Amino acid sequence: MTANWTPDSWRGKPIRQMPAYPDPAALAAMEGRLGKYPPLVFAGEARRLKAALAQVAEGRAFVLQGGDCAESFGDFTANIIRDTFRVLLQMAVVLTFGAGVPVVKMGRMAGQFAKPRSSDNETIGDETLPSYRGDIINGPDFTAQARIPDPARMETGYFQSAGTLNLLRAFATGGYSDLHQVHRWNLDFAARSPLAARYQDLASRIDETLAFMAACGMTSAAIPQIRETDFYTSHEALLLPYEQALTRVDSTSGDWYACSAHFLWIGDRTRQPEGAHVEFLRGVKNPLGLKVGPTTTADDLLRLIDTLDPANEPGRLTLISRMGADKVDTLLPPLLRAVRRAGRKVVWLCDPMHGNTISTAQKVKTRDFDAILREVRGFFDVHAAEGSWAGGVHVEMTGRQVTECVGGAHQLTEADLGDRYETFCDPRLNAEQSLELAFLVAEELKARRDPGALPVAAQ
Repeated sequence: MTANWTPDSWRGKPIRQMPAYPDPAALAAMEGRLGKYPPLVFAGEARRLKAALAQVAEGRAFVLQGGDCAESFGDFTANIIRDTFRVLLQMAVVLTFGAGVPVVKMGRMAGQFAKPRSSDNETIGDETLPSYRGDIINGPDFTAQARIPDPARMETGYFQSAGTLNLLRAFATGGYSDLHQVHRWNLDFAARSPLAARYQDLASRIDETLAFMAACGMTSAAIPQIRETDFYTSHEALLLPYEQALTRVDSTSGDWYACSAHFLWIGDRTRQPEGAHVEFLRGVKNPLGLKVGPTTTADDLLRLIDTLDPANEPGRLTLISRMGADKVDTLLPPLLRAVRRAGRKVVWLCDPMHGNTISTAQKVKTRDFDAILREVRGFFDVHAAEGSWAGGVHVEMTGRQVTECVGGAHQLTEADLGDRYETFCDPRLNAEQSLELAFLVAEELKARRDPGALPVAAQ
């Protein structure tokens, strides 16, 4: 057990992004209620994910982490869950072939209900109200009643997470994830994309590989790995009363695990070394993530690594870089070097979303697909120059055809944003942009193994 740590030791630390609940007794009652509910995930699953991430830390696997910026209670439908899962599977198949290594799949799903905010309040016209902090805390409607933090929302979040997990497990093991089926979806995408010719070569080579496997007797009926997949859930551990209420002792090891998700991360706004969020997560045995933004110094990063991963355990800690397309090539290398000099075995992911958010003239938040791709390429370039493994990507996306990010093969413009702009928080890649990104990243991965294969635009 971690020295001087208990599940509630975070309560004695400075905390940021904590909602001001008007009724502390109601909050305490809900925490007690959740504390009696079954765990959402199990310690053995978290250990299996940590082992997979250890392979990423050694350069033998690649991570795909994606999903909503913040899940919405109103979007809790089987079709929406299925569509996001489906696109993540499609992306994973393309990336597996491009990277030539297994892909660890993590969804920002089944618990990504809370969002940090840059301001405690929001003003529209002459009225100022508390900011919307995600459906697990308050409501998105701009009314005084909706914006009151309500602890009862944590129970709704728990039950929706349980339902989502149930469906995800069924999809992952019930035949929906069969490689042949997923690849047929990719062929459909490649055929209708404006960049069809560019993707057709990769799609055809995947087809040939699957045909060769079938000829060798490696069919879905014979090999479970072809028809099933491992899929893990993740979210930002922002609302600590909820996280503590779902923390359990593993009966086999005696260790504490946060049982709200397999993988939890600390955001760029809550990574203070002496803060409550770092204090809570240092004591649980789940694999953890840490967002690394433009203000992160090498000294702070090493101090956080020492706190969160004192045993230097491969797979325990994932560093999620979110620098911005114009800063990644200057800000990331010193951090990589400091971590390498310290002998730390971490996973590095690229979050190309949060550093590339812009506002239109109409004050609508969006992201440019070209900037997203530039940050991913810059991330790969920096790792190649430093001799380290670019371990994966972390994206905000949805399985629906929303119009929230500009650019991509269909060249969405600011004028298109009003067609299906559905997010209450940050803009997401839509289904086609997500898969397009996977194909382009696969090209990059393949090219780095075979420099002669670099696409013209990347040379």
